[in-house]
Amino acid sequence: QATALIGGSLLKLNIMANWCSNTVVFEGNEEVIQQIQQLFQTMKEKEEQTERGQMPDFITDENGGYFFNSYWNKGDAGIFQYETKWSPNIEIVQKIAEYYQVDFVQDYEEISNLVYGRATFSDRLLTDIYLEDEDFEMYQFDEETDTYHFDGKDYDSDCEILETLLERKIANL
Repeated sequence: QATALIGGSLLKLNIMANWCSNTVVFEGNEEVIQQIQQLFQTMKEKEEQTERGQMPDFITDENGGYFFNSYWNKGDAGIFQYETKWSPNIEIVQKIAEYYQVDFVQDYEEISNLVYGRATFSDRLLTDIYLEDEDFEMYQFDEETDTYHFDGKDYDSDCEILETLLERKIANL
């Protein structure tokens, strides 16, 4: 919530967050991955009870990064999908990885704010590669044909284009 002075009156405004979609894959030994699985299960249950985003108990960071709407496919141990407000919670995921001594790859996107990238934590080194404004300017949307134009081709969606741009950026490191 925020407050604003409009026409001499102080009004409370509900500002809805844009949701950032995250997929994180933790990599480590099977026993530790099961512990992380239990952590996410506990956070999911708490969120369902409280209807509020969750954070692991061992993280006291009050600067956001809460996990919302977490889910995973049965049998996909260590792979989690969830939402965060506005941007990815890379720092929080890094703290989880450090706590359990594992690595991770986190893909994230919130396209309406031009947020698209991949964070990798391996051997205690964090790398965050993301698209910047000039990357998003490399393709165009044609309203008449309802298609995207990129590299001389037409696309029905920008998903493949964004993936290609990010993969190119990663390859050029």
